[in-house]
Amino acid sequence: MTERKTHAAQIDPTRRAPLSGDQGWPPGVTRPGARAAHTVVALVAGAGYLLAGALNAAGAYGPQPEVEGNVYGDNADGLAGAFGRLADHVSYFTEWSNAVVALAFGLLALRPGLVTQARRVLLLSSLLMITVTAIVYRVLLAPTQVVEGWSVLTNPWQHVLVPVLAVGVWLVWGPRDWVTLRLVPWALVIPTLWIAWALIRGLIVGSYPYGFIDARTYGYAAVFTTIGAILAFALVLAILLWAIDALLRRRQGAGATP
Repeated sequence: MTERKTHAAQIDPTRRAPLSGDQGWPPGVTRPGARAAHTVVALVAGAGYLLAGALNAAGAYGPQPEVEGNVYGDNADGLAGAFGRLADHVSYFTEWSNAVVALAFGLLALRPGLVTQARRVLLLSSLLMITVTAIVYRVLLAPTQVVEGWSVLTNPWQHVLVPVLAVGVWLVWGPRDWVTLRLVPWALVIPTLWIAWALIRGLIVGSYPYGFIDARTYGYAAVFTTIGAILAFALVLAILLWAIDALLRRRQGAGATP
């Protein structure tokens, strides 16, 4: 009886996130190793981002293969093109998603007990962005790309390893009860900012990160149609993440020791 009262006193019924437990898990359903797992995700995502950036700046990927349309890659060789290559690097959605994953999971590792709406939005945004990155790469980009040189390492690192790690760690270690439907519009803010950045920069430099966003070649109507389809898919994905989170929360709560 005493233990039941202690658990009840630890939970504030006015908040969705528990006040105790590991990374938002209900009392008695903690997952040992959550902080270490979140640290691994943050380090792997951050290291991949920095490695790809350094290789791009150094021109280590070599000449860009000939492609149709107006996409990134038309930079001078050597030091003269270093700034352009680095600017292209930080403009890819892949790099934005990997950076957001590193930030979101890094904050979880640094302050595991801190629950704020901003951190919850950032986590949901990171899961959405990295999952969209993996799927769009596999469906739209990989079939037409020639992977060679350093790309053999960095492409699967950023498009496969980081997505699998981020989603897998979230499924196993949480935090639970952080995904709600009312946060979904906020989680789409960063992807929307990337769309604006890619299109505005495309107007200025005359090239785009991906062929499907090449407005000069295909026109804005076609580009926005594709972007709209991807955003609609992101909404469905967000609902799926919410449903999975709710299911896991109920299962883990039911397994708690009273």
